[in-house]
Amino acid sequence: MEKKAFLEHIDAVIGRGPFRADWRSLEGYTIPAWYKDAKFGIFIHWGVYAVPAVGNEWYPRNMYRQGTWEFEHHVKTFGPHARFGYKDFIPLFTAERFDPARWAELFRRAGARYVVPVAEHHDGFAMYDCPFSTWNAATMGPKRDVLRDLAAEVRRSDLVFGLSSHRAEHWFFMEGGRHFESDVNDPRWQEFYGPARPKEEPPDQAHLEDWLCRCCDLVDRFRPQVFWFDWWIEEAAWEPWLQRFAAYYYNRAAEWGKGVAINYKHRAFPEGTAVLDVERGQLSDIWPVLWQTDTSVSRNSWGYIRHHDYKSAGDIVQDLVDIVSKNGVLLLNIGPRPDGTISEPEEAILLGIGDWLRVNGEAIYGTRPWKVHGEGPTQVATGAFTDAKRTPFTSADVRFTSGSGALYAVVMDWPETGRWVVRTLAAGSKNAPGEIRNVELLGNGSLRWSRLKEGLLVDAPARKPCDHAFVLKIT
Repeated sequence: MEKKAFLEHIDAVIGRGPFRADWRSLEGYTIPAWYKDAKFGIFIHWGVYAVPAVGNEWYPRNMYRQGTWEFEHHVKTFGPHARFGYKDFIPLFTAERFDPARWAELFRRAGARYVVPVAEHHDGFAMYDCPFSTWNAATMGPKRDVLRDLAAEVRRSDLVFGLSSHRAEHWFFMEGGRHFESDVNDPRWQEFYGPARPKEEPPDQAHLEDWLCRCCDLVDRFRPQVFWFDWWIEEAAWEPWLQRFAAYYYNRAAEWGKGVAINYKHRAFPEGTAVLDVERGQLSDIWPVLWQTDTSVSRNSWGYIRHHDYKSAGDIVQDLVDIVSKNGVLLLNIGPRPDGTISEPEEAILLGIGDWLRVNGEAIYGTRPWKVHGEGPTQVATGAFTDAKRTPFTSADVRFTSGSGALYAVVMDWPETGRWVVRTLAAGSKNAPGEIRNVELLGNGSLRWSRLKEGLLVDAPARKPCDHAFVLKIT
């Protein structure tokens, strides 16, 4: 369908309702129950940027920025940009070992409940058979609609399928290549490299229309139940287009009878119209509505590189617990190799998280925040890019969740003294529940305990039921 006809289709869907393209109408949005229950999802940054495998997924931007180490690396390794540009990595992005069924099985074993692959990153290469560009995985590189194939296997594994679009940022992403002799300035490649305008310059009508068409086509093509956006849509020029997209998406979801969610950062959407996402960071207390952290298994990149600084499964489990205690969900990213395989360290991290969830999942899935999120000395800052700044959690750090008639106290470490002290549950405490009948350790069984004015005292058993955080189920 031509863009003009597709824009008319978009307006027709909006016109049918029930949502209109204005914030007041969009405040009628309701976060779906499946999302509130899911708690843990997998994000996937996989694209052409995995081929150079250095820096991070912003290599395609930084390789064109004179004075950066990526620029110098590119010239030294691949040659001048006019001779070998970013487009020339595409034939090397082969995905010959991509096995979507194996991916989906790994995500299921990791304990994830939803999966959000990148449909198109800032680089402008679509990972699906995009009708608005020939620069896509179905016609180049893998020569396969990898998003379609993954969606089918994710759903076959009873996981919820979502996706992300970073198309907005393509307005400025390759702008550095305009300032010297590079293939970005070659008219033959303009469909791929795009506007390549300064970030300070508002996007024009053509880019905004193209963005809306691509996003709404993704809605129709894949029926995603999560649609994730990156940060640049908070610029003022995007506001009416965000309203149009949200009305279209929510109206289509109403036709499908499916609960869906839009993820946004900062203040791109008003509260109550979509779900807030905090990049590489958390919140310091319970948020009144569901929110999400997106972070990666690696501290230094979202996409595949050869020299990752990986987090441990234990650190990620502790962050998951902290996030869930504050009414959040965790979207954890991996970055597959260009051949379509998931690296061994990333697979091991996911399986480690899955091992923990098999023992302790009832304290996570389907739970809701308790009266307070927790206690303990370790402070967690509110805001983006803070996930590597806190000190390690200790055995005095406790996080609470509730569900199925039980209170779960998740203690973040094994006690050196052989006894946990949960001070919030002290006898006579204002937040404490009424009579406590039993305390058990998930994966172990009932424990010896006493309730005094200093707190709920619980004797740790001789054997650890898991490797990371430890869940006391209190009834």
